[in-house]
Amino acid sequence: MWVLVRRCWGPLPAGGGAGRRPSPGWRALAWLGGSPGGEDGRGPRVREKPPWRVLFFGTDHFARETLRALHAASENKEEELIEKLEVVTVPSPSPKGLPVKQYAVQSQLPVYEWPDVGSGEYDVGVVASFGRLMSEALILKFPYGILNVHPSCLPRWRGPAPIIHTVLQGDTVTGVTVMQIRPKRFDVGPIVKQETIPVPPKSTAKELEAVLSRLGANMLISVLKKLPESLNNGRQQPTEGVTHAPKVSVGTSCIKWEEQTSEEIFRLYRAIGDIIPLQTLWMDNTIKLLDLVEVNSSVLADPKLTGQAVIPGSITYHKQSQILLVCCKDGWIGVRSVMLKKTLTATDFYNGYLHSWHQKNAQAHPSQCRFQTLRLPAKKKQK
Repeated sequence: MWVLVRRCWGPLPAGGGAGRRPSPGWRALAWLGGSPGGEDGRGPRVREKPPWRVLFFGTDHFARETLRALHAASENKEEELIEKLEVVTVPSPSPKGLPVKQYAVQSQLPVYEWPDVGSGEYDVGVVASFGRLMSEALILKFPYGILNVHPSCLPRWRGPAPIIHTVLQGDTVTGVTVMQIRPKRFDVGPIVKQETIPVPPKSTAKELEAVLSRLGANMLISVLKKLPESLNNGRQQPTEGVTHAPKVSVGTSCIKWEEQTSEEIFRLYRAIGDIIPLQTLWMDNTIKLLDLVEVNSSVLADPKLTGQAVIPGSITYHKQSQILLVCCKDGWIGVRSVMLKKTLTATDFYNGYLHSWHQKNAQAHPSQCRFQTLRLPAKKKQK
């Protein structure tokens, strides 16, 4: 039989943990007494060492790397770390499914769609980028609970978008935390393992995700190799330094020229540019800025930029470098291509729109032709 314990002491290591001072915490414990095979009538004995039976929960590219590491371990018959591996993912509008489902199908792993979690027996659950709250009843089905591979140094950046917010806020250090899931709340459980790394300068969220996904996968495997000991050595998260990483909305992509510095705009571009193009407003048309570049000092020395007062949002075409220069709160950013009905290079946009506007409106002030902050309706911001 399984013994379900709430608000009890930490998991017992092999041998019963005699002489060890327990640490309080919420835990699901499996029956560790009796003989294998249930000869004493109390059911089969819980495994105290590998190989483990694992149920994995995940969705995206970050999670796929964790699943790949688990699958490789299950295929390694010499090490015998994982005996059974099955997968739970969420429904997707794409016929191919999300990256985790694609990998599971290709690898011929059993796949369930949430809230279906199958009916098999498992030793431990593993979550990576799943985005669904786990019920107490579900967590208690696993003798060793559910582990979460989270790409931040918890308690910093709890929530669904930690990598994006790491880049958005200009953090210089990040990392991965393997923690235990707690019911009804995200990212609050005890830390089982945590490692930090420096954030590569000017890296995008997509590039950082690739680095952290490999780190997290390796950390999880090391935890599983010594699972009871790893859980026993877990520590509660600090109460200080808590920050939250909510999902980004379309409204986040709207550049505020008067408020944001060039550094803030570039961080925004590196954080979300791969998933949501930055947006602005030009002559009542929404324009997406597809390719942003930093402006070098030789361009900034151009008399056209230094010889006149400009206001944020003002646009200048720099012919030598073939980029649009846009003024922001503290300087300039460069734009190589935009989307206005279709994708246009900076040269195409200048020739087809900016130049003709200035010819037709020779008496107008140049500021009338500037980029302005796009104000989205509230519902669209939250989409």
